Amino acid sequence: MSSTSSPSDAPGTVDRAFRHALYADTDTALDTGASLLAADPAADAELARRGQEFVAAVWRRGWQPADVVRLVRRELDDVHVRLLSALIRAQKPYDRPRGPRWNAQLDDLPAEVPPRTDRFSHATAVLELYRLLLRLPALEPLEDEPRQTGRPESRMLTRIRALLEKAEATGFPQEAEALSAKAQELMARHSIDEALLSSRDHTPHDAPGACRIGVEPPYEQAKVVLLDAVATANHCRAVWNEPFGFSTVVGFEADLEAVELLYTSLLVQAQTAMTKAEAAQRAGGRKRTKTFRQSFLAAYTHRIGIRLAAAAQTQVTQDLLPVLASREVAVTDRLDRMFPETTTTRLRGVTDEAGWTEGSEAADRAQTKPRRPLR
Repeated sequence: MSSTSSPSDAPGTVDRAFRHALYADTDTALDTGASLLAADPAADAELARRGQEFVAAVWRRGWQPADVVRLVRRELDDVHVRLLSALIRAQKPYDRPRGPRWNAQLDDLPAEVPPRTDRFSHATAVLELYRLLLRLPALEPLEDEPRQTGRPESRMLTRIRALLEKAEATGFPQEAEALSAKAQELMARHSIDEALLSSRDHTPHDAPGACRIGVEPPYEQAKVVLLDAVATANHCRAVWNEPFGFSTVVGFEADLEAVELLYTSLLVQAQTAMTKAEAAQRAGGRKRTKTFRQSFLAAYTHRIGIRLAAAAQTQVTQDLLPVLASREVAVTDRLDRMFPETTTTRLRGVTDEAGWTEGSEAADRAQTKPRRPLR
């Protein structure tokens, strides 16, 4: 009998490699599995097919493309991110129809497949990726369903994004303020128009949704508090998943879009202001940059939260209170169903007085002009 590998041997090779590599954490087990795959080129197609199955299983456990990419980027290397992207694209034709957020995440996947190295190194990377995918726990499902495209608000959101991008890029404070104020005016109009339209038409499918927003290191706690302040001001609620580096924001679609845009813009403004303030501190002979940054962001977040809360109180007239109260109840109900148990976390590491002062002043300069009162 010939010992040469054939296509019929492929499933057996992959199964043996998986038994060695996917259920043990040792380098020896990983090397054994990679050696089996490297020695059997006929197993490549079966290995890729199994990878697509792992991806589909991850989707069933509530993960979305951006969640998995973010985690793989944090835990492994760029080669694994590109391998994952190729698997996600290959699995897409077999997946059920998804919503616009999901499709936008697919569009953001890295475009290139990593160049093929030697077979052993490639097999090792594949097994490392599969081992991570296999061990991902179940998450709260976001129910990102297909909906009609070409809605009027899509053009408005494009305008908002363009205005905020210009506000972040300009070196002229007055221009940034004007651009940001206009963007926020459009946000307010968009959100309230949606609420009133839903209330008037009794839209049956208009219910709170949810999205996940990545919170990247460093200084995750301060960034989470900033996101929570933005979410609260825009009639949403946020829950932080610290181990996996994201917050789940629950709210109505128009408000979720506003939270994503405003949080991203404020984070950019905070980073720019912090870099300038830190440079000035270094010029004065200071070297405690880590504590300075932590305190800066904490103060920035605290002051922004106060300003956003004040803005939220001044933008609503009496006739809108019943509509907004009904939506708040719906958001809270959805949050409680998704997260029946939550805990609170204290912000730690705020010890630098100069950082706190600089962060507070930067927050006062941030472009969060209150929305005009509604009539």
